[in-house]
Amino acid sequence: MMIGYARVSTLDQNLDLQLDALRAAGCDRIYEEKASGVKVDRAELAAMLQNIRSGDTIVVWKLDRIGRSLKHLLEICSDLKDKNITFMSLTEGIDTTTNIGQLVFNILASLSEFERTLIQERSAAGRTAARARGVMGGRAKKLDSNQVDALKAMAADASISVETITKSFGISKTTYYQYLRK
Repeated sequence: MMIGYARVSTLDQNLDLQLDALRAAGCDRIYEEKASGVKVDRAELAAMLQNIRSGDTIVVWKLDRIGRSLKHLLEICSDLKDKNITFMSLTEGIDTTTNIGQLVFNILASLSEFERTLIQERSAAGRTAARARGVMGGRAKKLDSNQVDALKAMAADASISVETITKSFGISKTTYYQYLRK
């Protein structure tokens, strides 16, 4: 099944050009979206990616319609390859049903895997270097041990409200109760 995906960034723009091209390409189903490309949560893209099956072909008018960045596009391409789904971009002439299109698709998927590996290596090296300097990962504690002792002493006094305590330490109620549990 050929499945199209069309997207414009704003409600003012229209999808007609993309829809015409996707219909001319023979798409059986077209997902339409009016959302910014940088938006992480695009409902129609997510629905399409959820509903595609092995052997399907995803068709877009242009590569930037589907991926919000090169990294995102590479992630999508890698996922499609893993699911045995072919991909076509009409403007760029990428068609993974052809040998050259498959080559381009495999290069994109390989770049994605390579980038993920580099990120993992850099992250691990950064954590190791930080530990060697005595820096521990995670978020910095809001209160030091003396402040925690003072917080617990105030909490033991029934005449002091939770709101008064949280305001005096500049913390939220959730943080307050987390410190009480420690």
